[in-house]
Amino acid sequence: MAVERVATGFRWAEGPVYFPAGRYVLFSDIPNNRIMRYSEDDGHLSVFRQPSMNSNGNTIDREGRLITCEHSGRRVTRTELDGSITIIADKYNGKKLNSPNDAVVASDGSIWFTDPVYGIGGNYEGIKAAPEQEKHNVYRVDPKSGDVKVVVDDFVEPNGITFSPDEKKLYVIDTGFTDGPDNPSHIRVFDVDVGAGKVSNGKVFAEMPKPSITDGMRCDTDGRIWCSVGWGDPNEDGVRCYAPDGDLLGKIHIPETVANLCFGGTYRNRLYICGSTSLYAVYTSVQGAMKP
Repeated sequence: MAVERVATGFRWAEGPVYFPAGRYVLFSDIPNNRIMRYSEDDGHLSVFRQPSMNSNGNTIDREGRLITCEHSGRRVTRTELDGSITIIADKYNGKKLNSPNDAVVASDGSIWFTDPVYGIGGNYEGIKAAPEQEKHNVYRVDPKSGDVKVVVDDFVEPNGITFSPDEKKLYVIDTGFTDGPDNPSHIRVFDVDVGAGKVSNGKVFAEMPKPSITDGMRCDTDGRIWCSVGWGDPNEDGVRCYAPDGDLLGKIHIPETVANLCFGGTYRNRLYICGSTSLYAVYTSVQGAMKP
């Protein structure tokens, strides 16, 4: 189960998502303003979309449609099956979102996403602008009405987001450490009522070794959390795997800062890892939950 570098040549690879129907991985190359596609069957690499509005996090809904968080668009979009793009969320309380970062889709079709300010801090991974939202929130988009509601409002910089396989837990990363040494670099976990759109009993699930941060994560079928690590000690660059109770089970070392990851492959047992300039892959002994 060696780690393979399957593609390279990117400025900052992020937001991988696997499409089982086509056996390909889509992922963002944020500064290059494009979404890339890696075909699993023959290893072919191509540009899926350019410009991508400096897309960051991507996921897939239950109908097989691409959900994308866009920095320069300051919005969450859905790519319909005919290729057209639908805006899911671009405002809250009449004001622009900051820069949606990562998203997850629940089984009822609700879309949950994070909204830090990274994409409007400069012109490298978005378009420099003043934030209009006072807080850096986690939001939920109602599947029927499309209403956008705040789920959690006390993050410094909310980032990666995922559900447990049974959708009873919501995990959200806080990368606030990028804004100051006293801010968090950890994963929080909440009890969640998906249908009501409410969370409770929030607590820290796992602390990262500062100055490293985690950025993105996925869950396997047994509820373990697989998360990225980077931007700090090079010896920590890679992936961490945590048990559902928060115990660190193991690490996968990658020679670059890792921003995000997803499970893919025919048996959902291949972990795709976005490591800055490259896309890596490694077969594991587990299966990804493969719920968005």
